[in-house]
Amino acid sequence: MAEASCVSTTPPSVNKAWIYREHGETAHVLKFETNVAVPQIKEDQVLIKVVAAALNPIDAKRILGVFRATDTALPTVPGFDVAGVVVKLGSKARKFNIGDEVYGDINEEGSINLKKFGTLAEYTAAEERLLALKPTNLSFVEAASLPMAMETAYEGLERVGLSAGQSILVLGGAGGLGTHVIQLAKHVFGASRVAATASTKKLDLLKSLGADLAIDYTEESVEDLPEKFDVVFDAVVGQSSESSESRGEGCDNIWSNNTTSLHVCADLNWVQFRETQALLGEWKGEASA
Repeated sequence: MAEASCVSTTPPSVNKAWIYREHGETAHVLKFETNVAVPQIKEDQVLIKVVAAALNPIDAKRILGVFRATDTALPTVPGFDVAGVVVKLGSKARKFNIGDEVYGDINEEGSINLKKFGTLAEYTAAEERLLALKPTNLSFVEAASLPMAMETAYEGLERVGLSAGQSILVLGGAGGLGTHVIQLAKHVFGASRVAATASTKKLDLLKSLGADLAIDYTEESVEDLPEKFDVVFDAVVGQSSESSESRGEGCDNIWSNNTTSLHVCADLNWVQFRETQALLGEWKGEASA
């Protein structure tokens, strides 16, 4: 991707992009094309010169056709997360100026109403309300890695009602989601004690992020811990499948869509994100009774 200092604010009519014209395995259907039309912006959107973009598991699911019943018609440029420079403003866009460095997740409703033109291109369009100014202490690559994972972590903690003084156990603390959960729980939500699991070589990372207790899941089962926690945040599918199933009684499915669901159990307030193969780094949808 281009460096910010080299970004032109005069957008061309065509650009390079990764695009798929049929559903299937990413390696087989995702193609790099050099003559893709630059998206036209709506009145409340801005056009972004992409400097960095991030991939999430939901992108692979979309390419496979998991959301084809509600997805936009092919062809499609994938990508949710972006960091770049504003090069054009819609007629009613007032939040940013040309040249502003921004970042965000351009799809507002997760797997619903997905944009046909995503972030894996030289240019992409997004509603200005979905973007924020890029912090000056973050590189474009760092900023592009944050939006979807941060949304998932923050809204998960918010929905389960984690509050100051409570304790939390994070399963999969060294992953893209878990690393955010640890930091938010400790430094934003005010958790009094944060424990997290990871493999042996990643225990120091957990501590550097704010974990009070780093647990090597290759040596110790969370089921054997003498300590109890107010909230258990399961950020990795499979690692805790047996333990979560053993705590099935008293669990309520309080929110779900076609990719992810949240379970809260009465005994441990077990927060569990489940999906058939892997956790999707997204958390957008309506709460259900």
